[in-house]
Amino acid sequence: MCGIVGYVGPRDAVPILIGGLEKLEYRGYDSAGVASCVGGEFDVYRSKGKLANLKESLKSRPAPAENGSVPRVGIGHTRWATHGRPSETNAHPHVAGNVCVVHNGIIENYVELRERLQKEGCRFASETDTEIAAHLINSYFTKTGNLRDAVRDALKELQGSYALVVISKEQPDRIVIARNATPVIIGIGEGENYIASDIPALLDHTRKMMIVEDDEIAEITPDEVLLEKDGQALEREPTTITWDPITAEKGGFRHFMLKEIHEQPQVVTDTFRGRIDQRAGTVFLDDVVLSDSDYASFNKVTIVACGTAWHAGLVAKFYIERLAKLPVEVDYGSEFRYRTPLVDDKTLFIVISQSGETADTLGSLRLAKECGSKTLAICNVVGSTISREVGSVLYTHAGPEISVASTKAFVTQLTAAYLLALQLAISRKALNSEEVAEALQDLVHLPSVITSALTLDRPIEKIAKKYGRSSDWLYLGRGILYPIALEGALKLKEISYLHAEGYPAGEMKHGPIALIDEETPVVVAMGRDGVNYEKVMSNLREVESRGGRIIAITDVADAELREVAWEVVEVGPTAPLMLPMALTVPLQLLAYHVAVYRGTDVDQPRNLAKSVTVE
Repeated sequence: MCGIVGYVGPRDAVPILIGGLEKLEYRGYDSAGVASCVGGEFDVYRSKGKLANLKESLKSRPAPAENGSVPRVGIGHTRWATHGRPSETNAHPHVAGNVCVVHNGIIENYVELRERLQKEGCRFASETDTEIAAHLINSYFTKTGNLRDAVRDALKELQGSYALVVISKEQPDRIVIARNATPVIIGIGEGENYIASDIPALLDHTRKMMIVEDDEIAEITPDEVLLEKDGQALEREPTTITWDPITAEKGGFRHFMLKEIHEQPQVVTDTFRGRIDQRAGTVFLDDVVLSDSDYASFNKVTIVACGTAWHAGLVAKFYIERLAKLPVEVDYGSEFRYRTPLVDDKTLFIVISQSGETADTLGSLRLAKECGSKTLAICNVVGSTISREVGSVLYTHAGPEISVASTKAFVTQLTAAYLLALQLAISRKALNSEEVAEALQDLVHLPSVITSALTLDRPIEKIAKKYGRSSDWLYLGRGILYPIALEGALKLKEISYLHAEGYPAGEMKHGPIALIDEETPVVVAMGRDGVNYEKVMSNLREVESRGGRIIAITDVADAELREVAWEVVEVGPTAPLMLPMALTVPLQLLAYHVAVYRGTDVDQPRNLAKSVTVE
């Protein structure tokens, strides 16, 4: 999730940067770094591991008076690796010639840019996509001599999501920032200004904030903030933040659930950070202690989970069977542990649990180990019981999930399952490197798709108010989207206390069609993924003929869908295997807004606990 800080003003920048990084350390633990300008040169400190390691290395830093110059501008970063494994070399900030850069997000076309820049003579010291951005900006800076112009020109070539923060030793009185789909905030002080990726990092210094929006560039000096979009100057008044500590913890959102829904582009990125190499067409699952021969030896996969994690397991079945060509069974923990399981040393036994403490899942894990299976967990909590007892762990990087109803943990479980399916496919030679590279490109683009889906919040809120009094809801999906229909129905049940049922669209005529009338919202998750789309359209015609109120959640809608659906929520073009993550977001928002409309306790719904640690 990476944290960014920046400072420009009369004081020593470095202690201010470290203080800000301390407030953002939850965003990244694998490395940290700061850079400032001293005497016309960059002064850079970077360390692998937690922020404490960086602070230790800074103890040898000369005092500003000894330097003969006070570093009045600086940037800092705490990192979860995106491209390149955790190391001091891959840690931010990155220097290229006259510029120094920190970056959150992911540069989608970094492979092509790196190859081009290398041909132009650039030499790279790291494996990161951020260093590509640094070299690209520097190449333009050498032509223009103006930092803001250089950033503006470089952005024309960058594709992906980013919050870029740039300083120059030639212009050491300013910071230039740019944003696309990754948050960055300016803090307004008196004769000094600040930058951060999250508001709580700035509250010790100022309560006047300016939010940078997508596709905007800002140039910050101690006394001025210049904001532009598409080359045109913008005027924006700062917002005064009056949050109490709890509100600050919620990031200004009304509920933790809504905050966590909006964190999903970032946590999806965090979950595949440092685990992929698009150029080589491969995956790195360092925490998984399975060899290629282990992967090749499996004749089946069994997945066990509970609740939302079980829905993630159903999607994982599609991923593994389609990509790795390996049969998969998915079971509830509460059912599996009380049967005579047919698993052995040729079975890869996977458990999925956000908390790592789910009692039935843990019991199933212990049973599978007794049967000799190789075991693997997809888990969010380091040091949990499941993570300690399992053979291998594939950690998600969702961060703390406070709301009882799981949102960001679910999409990171799907992301981790996709990575595991690709690893199985590579080891079993079910896909070639070009096919893997294409699959990874789909994944790299996913955070942008989810960001686009989040812009639908207000239209979905209107739909929720329109249908929020309905007492019975039917959710439909087909193929890989059937589990998403189940998850959408579960979210509505959990937080609004309404009856909702998820069903395979093809099974609708085998019973659920009897429930459909003019008072029944029928929510359908569907994507333009070939034959399934046409089959679902046929099902929707049957719903239409019985007066059902169709709410279609899709990637791209056509005229036929708009004709039969009462409401259409369209997230934009999406790769078929990314549809489960992309379409989950509108379903989460729909459940959230229905619950708010009905006045229920969104974050702590009745009778539910975050982790079920008893049978």
